[in-house]
Amino acid sequence: MTLTVLIFAILLLIRIPIAIVLGISGVVLLFASGTSDMLINLPQRVFSSLESYGLLAIPLFMLAGEIMNTGGITTRLITFAQKFVGHFRGGLAYVNVVANTFLASIIGSAAAQIAMMTKIMVPAMEKEGYKREFGAVTTASAGMLGPIIPPSMLFIIYGATSGTSIGDMFLAGIIPGILISLAFTLLIAYIGYKESFPSKPKASWGERGKSLLTVIPALLVPGILIWGIVTGVFTPTESAGIACVIALVVSFFFYKDINLKDLPNIMVNTAISTAIVTLLIAMASIFGWAMTFERIPQTIAELMTTVSSSPIIFLLLVNILFLLLGMVIEGIALIIILTPIFVPILPTFGIDPIHFGVLICLNVTIGILTPPVGSGLFLATSLGKVPLESFVKLIWPFVLVAIFVLLLVTFIPQLTLWIPLFAE
Repeated sequence: MTLTVLIFAILLLIRIPIAIVLGISGVVLLFASGTSDMLINLPQRVFSSLESYGLLAIPLFMLAGEIMNTGGITTRLITFAQKFVGHFRGGLAYVNVVANTFLASIIGSAAAQIAMMTKIMVPAMEKEGYKREFGAVTTASAGMLGPIIPPSMLFIIYGATSGTSIGDMFLAGIIPGILISLAFTLLIAYIGYKESFPSKPKASWGERGKSLLTVIPALLVPGILIWGIVTGVFTPTESAGIACVIALVVSFFFYKDINLKDLPNIMVNTAISTAIVTLLIAMASIFGWAMTFERIPQTIAELMTTVSSSPIIFLLLVNILFLLLGMVIEGIALIIILTPIFVPILPTFGIDPIHFGVLICLNVTIGILTPPVGSGLFLATSLGKVPLESFVKLIWPFVLVAIFVLLLVTFIPQLTLWIPLFAE
């Protein structure tokens, strides 16, 4: 096990992609534990890790996001937000958060959302008089909403890994997502008045009404998805297919910003994004499989149960563990590796797996923005063309606010469980 940890750390330090690191570490662990004869079953294990109906929603939601982004949905959502909150001091920062909140209900991926919005919002905020670093920080922080507000790729992966209802996970993320959005808005208000951010003239109600009518077709996607899942008309996986159909109809017939020539590029982008995620899932399954033979999950579970019998203490320890690991390991990999370790011991503490799932997804989402290897951090700094050091200095208030929301969700399970229970 020591050799495996050493190889894992070295590969991470030399910036080998996390999927390759997990695969190599898993194979090394099998050799080190004397179970190298199990390698003959490795291809079957990799295939079975992807043989899940729930995972089918990932490429479909990615496809819906690609269609709506190409179809001009992003710019319309930004314009809509600008008409309603752009006149406040620091208005463009509010617009950033509000637009990201709407986009989160369509895309479901923090990386995709941060990449998309950084290219648009950072130059726009700099042009309005904001520091470029603050524009990148605001965009990256608001991008955290992507994996929390449904549909969420992290929720799909957690649900498929733990056997928890993906539909219930979607519903459980609504209130925490709104809380993060409100918390970031309040933080921006404080920073805005402290730093004397610029403001723009107030839009007329006629302009607001026109913008609202323009954006309604885009808002049909999350609206229909939530309605269908709550009423049981379709499953979360089926909702992903329906999202693609609605996105095509809206983009082709309402906005007319997309044509048949765009479809091949959309499909290629979707395939590449899906391949990245599925490779990570497959390689993480090798690592998790190898750890099972070493009884590492059982050892960790026994250790956690001996520390305290209090569910709150247990959840706080889980939060600390995921926050620390999230600084060095990609979030999807963490969920795939650690979910099978913790879910079996949740009944011991009387913790609902839906509540637990939202908590760990919140943790790994915060990890996206924390050094040294946060993917959102590097996306925002590279695409936004800002120094990493300046970005890290400005990101901490947003990270602390997100941790405050995490603690609220930890101590008040009803924030995650109320809507799923109400929907029943």
